[in-house]
Amino acid sequence: MRVQGRLSPSPSRSARMKDRPAILYVDDEETNLLLFQMAFEGARDVLIANSPNEGLIKLTENKERIISVISDMHMPKMNGVQFINEARKILNTIPYFILSGYSYNDEVDAALKEKKILKFFTKPFDRAEIEEYLNKINN
Repeated sequence: MRVQGRLSPSPSRSARMKDRPAILYVDDEETNLLLFQMAFEGARDVLIANSPNEGLIKLTENKERIISVISDMHMPKMNGVQFINEARKILNTIPYFILSGYSYNDEVDAALKEKKILKFFTKPFDRAEIEEYLNKINN
């Protein structure tokens, strides 16, 4: 017996992407956003936000698939630790990281000790080091 009817179209690229795990990277410098996205896009999506406020919006909109957040430390209006404190109110079950071109400071040290962030990475970033942590999250 032959069943007639239309086949469902294959999911669009954007629909498929919404099912993939994602990391969110927040930085106020466009070049850093693009470099990070190019370096880490692949097995997971990389969502980028050019301000902490945009990061909070993207986190809210994608919280079901974001597996980690990485934030720059020094940004206007809200630094990385302040952003992460706000982000944890939205999604507290994932690891958060700081990536900064500035030196490690007391605020970062306190965030690490309080387990608000898992690791402090330095710029220019070491792709292999960050990838190692991201792979641990996926496993």
